[in-house]
Amino acid sequence: MIYKIRIILDADEDIFRDIEIDASNTLEELHNAITQAFGFLGNEMASFYTCDASWNQDEEIALFDMSDSGSDVRLMNETFLEDLLSVRNPKLIYVYDFMSMWTFFVELADIVKKEDGRAYPNLLFTFGEVPDSPPEKNFKSDRADGEEDDDDIEQHLGNYDDLDFDENWN
Repeated sequence: MIYKIRIILDADEDIFRDIEIDASNTLEELHNAITQAFGFLGNEMASFYTCDASWNQDEEIALFDMSDSGSDVRLMNETFLEDLLSVRNPKLIYVYDFMSMWTFFVELADIVKKEDGRAYPNLLFTFGEVPDSPPEKNFKSDRADGEEDDDDIEQHLGNYDDLDFDENWN
């Protein structure tokens, strides 16, 4: 089966790519298709994240395991699209280049039969031009009105000179 997937850059303007890819491909192959479709070199770290219907991020699926010891990190080259994406779970978040945080919304749009003579992955459609730098992120606090934020807490604490502990405690 062939997955038709729309990849949308998290930006104010509409910038997206539609890709066809074999359901038996790995997330690493989807990663390569996305970087090529958006004109990236593909030499930066990246991760996919599972998410719910409201795009709330969940489990990470990394390009490489960067931990010192063998960990439980799920890897792109070991994770197949057909095991992750379905009509019931059609969404993923993709982050490319952790220094720049290019963030994309990945959504399964359709499942079709493979066409003879067509090479996959296949870039179906492009819309919008990728900016030179990633769009700014506006992170918002989840706190309810009336709750204290870090600035409020610092004002309550004052300075640390009055605290009775040795500077060389470590």
